[in-house]
Amino acid sequence: MTEVKEKLLVVDDDVDIARFIEVNLRLQGYEVLLAHDGESALHLIDEHQPSLAIVDWMMPKIDGLELTRRVRANPITTAMPIILLTAREFTVDKVLGLNAGADDYLVKPFDTLELVARVRSTLRRNQENREVSPLTGLPGNNRIFREIADRVRSGAAYAVLYMDIDRFKSVNDRYGFGRGDEFIVALAKSLHRAIVAVGEPPAFIGHIGGDDFVAICTPEQVRPLTEKAIVDFEASADNLYDPEDAARGYLKLASRNGEEQIANLVTLSVGVALSMTRLYADPREVVAVASDMKTVAKKNPGSFVAFERRGKI
Repeated sequence: MTEVKEKLLVVDDDVDIARFIEVNLRLQGYEVLLAHDGESALHLIDEHQPSLAIVDWMMPKIDGLELTRRVRANPITTAMPIILLTAREFTVDKVLGLNAGADDYLVKPFDTLELVARVRSTLRRNQENREVSPLTGLPGNNRIFREIADRVRSGAAYAVLYMDIDRFKSVNDRYGFGRGDEFIVALAKSLHRAIVAVGEPPAFIGHIGGDDFVAICTPEQVRPLTEKAIVDFEASADNLYDPEDAARGYLKLASRNGEEQIANLVTLSVGVALSMTRLYADPREVVAVASDMKTVAKKNPGSFVAFERRGKI
């Protein structure tokens, strides 16, 4: 299989400098796009979605600072890392660049080795950031799938747990998304404490997004991990409700037609897929089975753990 080269954009109105950077980056195995003004750069970014841009500060029409601001203002390109090239050595100028949204800067003239090192470290940091939930700090989808693939390669038995918060929407409806995020963070912390409690070998937690989490552990760890997580999370959640709602034991919600609706307090549904029950060819397949079992768990009252064999613990 041909390796896909990482695509970089170099933006500099000095043709010789742009060409110099292009040659050196191509020698390192990168695919390089060139632009000599900010306007052309925006078109290339929109068309090719490069992994990183190296942008000169001083350019006609749209300078490097303005280009950086526009990239950051666009939700599609806002996460693209930018290294700013500048002849300005004063700290205040560097701060201006970083405040505009640049991830790093290089002062001209620069060493080729330093350029390559800055590119690699910026790409690495960006990749790590993309794979971590900004809310919980837990690994995201790509890292979850890699963890499952590693378990498959090891040949050891494993379990994948897919879980979410029951009636989470009622929390958002009653208190707003800010309070809802507190419930998500509480679940992340409860899972972390549960994993510490079950000990070796270390289990893994990932955050799919929203209130959806995945844990990967040995089959023997499923029972103690889920029992600890459920008790811990329900206790933590009780402290996040307004006192009158917690004392009452349910939420009162207004429907669109003005009628009052009742929502029970949150619980946890967990679906479990075990490697011993079938051979999984793809990490996504085992996650999908665990997710299906989570749907089964939701049909039961209270916090519930459902196995692929539809058992309960």
